[in-house]
Amino acid sequence: MSAPIIAIDAMGGDFGPRCIVPASLECLAEIPSLHLTLVGQSSLIEEIVALHPGTDRARLQIVHADEAIGMHERPAQALRGKPGSSMRIALELVRDGKAQACVSAGNTGALMALARQVLKTLPGVDRPAMVTAIPTRANPCLLLDLGANVDCTAEQLYQFAVMGSVAAQVLGVERPKVALLNVGTEDIKGNQQVRQAAALLQQADLDYRGFIEGDGLYRGEVDVAVCDGFVGNILLKSSEGLAQMVSERVELLFKRSLLARLVGGLALPLLRKLRADLRPAQYNGASFLGLQGIVVKSHGGAGKESFKWAIRRATQDVRYNLPEQLHERLEHRLVCARATERGDDVTASDGSPSN
Repeated sequence: MSAPIIAIDAMGGDFGPRCIVPASLECLAEIPSLHLTLVGQSSLIEEIVALHPGTDRARLQIVHADEAIGMHERPAQALRGKPGSSMRIALELVRDGKAQACVSAGNTGALMALARQVLKTLPGVDRPAMVTAIPTRANPCLLLDLGANVDCTAEQLYQFAVMGSVAAQVLGVERPKVALLNVGTEDIKGNQQVRQAAALLQQADLDYRGFIEGDGLYRGEVDVAVCDGFVGNILLKSSEGLAQMVSERVELLFKRSLLARLVGGLALPLLRKLRADLRPAQYNGASFLGLQGIVVKSHGGAGKESFKWAIRRATQDVRYNLPEQLHERLEHRLVCARATERGDDVTASDGSPSN
């Protein structure tokens, strides 16, 4: 495919262009095929770019935006009140085919609302879901939703499971193991929405493994874990905080005495690898699944290294052509699921049973 063009909302996040622009320029230098379009206050962006004289300007475009969406603004205000925001313009570049993906560290609710309005959802999808890979004892597990949908119906949880399974297949997992994150593994556990979603998934053409608790997730028992955005966001933020705390505690332990320093020196290569494997920065960047375009949400508080990982996530989604792959595999599964729920006899295009 041609070189990816990523549109960057340069005004988003807690740190704005002072963090996002340098991170973007470093990615541009590290990925020779990458092209970037920085969207925001052009004079400020140019001022920061000027501090990096080695930048390949042939692969960098700056698009001016008069407005920026604040981190605490209501989505309705972003939809109606700021037509010239950097976030909207970045999404419109994707819609118009001038970029293959959008990356923003801005207001999550506003990004979700604008993405749905500008890019639209794929057929059969009610609401997009935010997904990212989290580290486990085995292979990384896709977790969704991460906060875009705080309240979810059973049907939406089912759709998230299907989208997560398809995304895992795109990433190379032949038949992904899927589970619903719950407060217990017994059938009677969980709220009404989770139990109803389980009933739908038991009828689906997925490798559905039932309910899973948080510890089972980190043991790597499944490839896709599904929950509403309220649970997913708390789990993700708690995991990041725990990883940071463990890293700091270990470092302090090896500084307590001369013997501890000596032991720490011997263990340093292993500790560095463990820290690299678990650092939250490399898992920054959640893809919005279910849109007719690629959108990656960076953590609002992401620093330079973390934001670079969000750009890398977007380039990966572009390489896999994620929306098209989802569209090809998703629609029939969702149609079959709804038909099964009604008790219809669903057959594939060749006349054989669909599952």
